[in-house]
Amino acid sequence: MRIPFFQVDAFADAPFGGNPAAIVVMEQFPEDRVMQSIAAENNLAETAFLVQKGEETQLRWFTPVLEVPLCGHGTLATAAVVMEKLKPGANEVVFQTKSGPLPVKREGVGYAMNFPARPCTETAVWPELTLALGVEPQAVYQNTFNYMAILDTAEAVRGLRPNLDLVAKLDRPGVIVTAPGSGEWDFVSRYFAPQKGIPEDPVTGAAHCMLTPYWANVLGRTSLVGYQASKRGGTVLCELHGDRVVLKGKCAFVIEGHMTI
Repeated sequence: MRIPFFQVDAFADAPFGGNPAAIVVMEQFPEDRVMQSIAAENNLAETAFLVQKGEETQLRWFTPVLEVPLCGHGTLATAAVVMEKLKPGANEVVFQTKSGPLPVKREGVGYAMNFPARPCTETAVWPELTLALGVEPQAVYQNTFNYMAILDTAEAVRGLRPNLDLVAKLDRPGVIVTAPGSGEWDFVSRYFAPQKGIPEDPVTGAAHCMLTPYWANVLGRTSLVGYQASKRGGTVLCELHGDRVVLKGKCAFVIEGHMTI
C-alpha cells in the first residue's frame, strides 16, 4: 500500500533548521505496532499520523520508541501539510487528539497552535538530577510530564553536556533546562528525552506548554519569545491565555512523496 508522506521542518524559517517531523496521511489508523514500526523506520523525533474521518481530522504522534500524548512540532508540521497541500487556502484546522481538540490557525507566513498549558510546582534540587545534568540548577520544577531545571545564564544552557544514560533513569520522561534569554529572546531552553528515544529534541512545542506559564509568571508578561538552543535551534512565539498557551512558528517543506507499507 502506498500512502502520502511528507517531511517538514517545524519552527524553521528555512529547510534544515527547527525540528523535522514526518507526516503520514492515512484513511484510517492501522494497528499501533504498524505505526510504531513506521516511526522507527523514519527515526525522527516524531512521526505524525493524520486521518480524515468525515468532518473530523484525527492526529496521533509516535517517537521511534513510543506514542506520546502531545507533540508541538508534529502538530505544526501537520497543520502546514493540511493548509498548504491537502486543503490549499484553508486558514484553520482542528485536530482531534489524545490531548483534546487542538486548533491551529494560519497567521501570516506561519501558524498559531492552541494547546493546554502545563503548570508546574517547585521541588527539591536533588542529587540524581544534578549528577545527570552535570550542573547544579538554581531551582527545579516538575509536573507529570517533565522536570524543568532553571540555570542562571543562557550560556550555561547552551554549554550543557548531560549524562543521557542518567537522564534516562529519572522518574519523568524528559528534562527541560532553561534560563533567561537576552536580546530578542525572553528565555532559552533545551530538552532531553532519552526515555522517548529522543536524546535531545531540536525544538519542542510540548515543552513550551510548561515553559510559557513559568516564564510568564517570572517576567510578568503573557507574550514571550523563546529560543530552543539545540544544534538545529528554533524560535517559538508564546502567549499565555489562562489555562491555554498559543505557540507560533513557521515551517519548511523538505520531502514530499509516498511511503510503501
